[in-house]
Amino acid sequence: MEFTVKDWMMDTIIFLDPDDSVADALKTMRRRYIHSVIIRQTPNNPECGILTSTDISDQVIAMGKNPSKLKLKEIMHSPLITINADVLLKDCAAKMKQHKIHHMPVTDDKGNLIGMISATDFLVAAEAMIED
Repeated sequence: MEFTVKDWMMDTIIFLDPDDSVADALKTMRRRYIHSVIIRQTPNNPECGILTSTDISDQVIAMGKNPSKLKLKEIMHSPLITINADVLLKDCAAKMKQHKIHHMPVTDDKGNLIGMISATDFLVAAEAMIED
């Protein structure tokens, strides 16, 4: 059986504002046990972005920056690299590998964000693919 992204994606997306601090994102991510958030589009921030736990490690901790003084728009990745929910899971994994990312927002046919898929979700999918 070939799985699609929608078979394994999480349908919860957490949105934060670009002017929120990284400290705000940290609290939200820890409270919700998630590893990425979407930064919403605003009049002053024309594109959505994404912030992941890897970004926090690489751009906050490794650089010795203070999370409470750093705004999300300063370290978010934009534009978003997305995947349609109907794409085969193996093609999603290949795209994530190509772009060297571990979290990808999922869209419907109209381009609306409807979920998230991460490399961690592939662990469960890989177990389901095991044949006896």
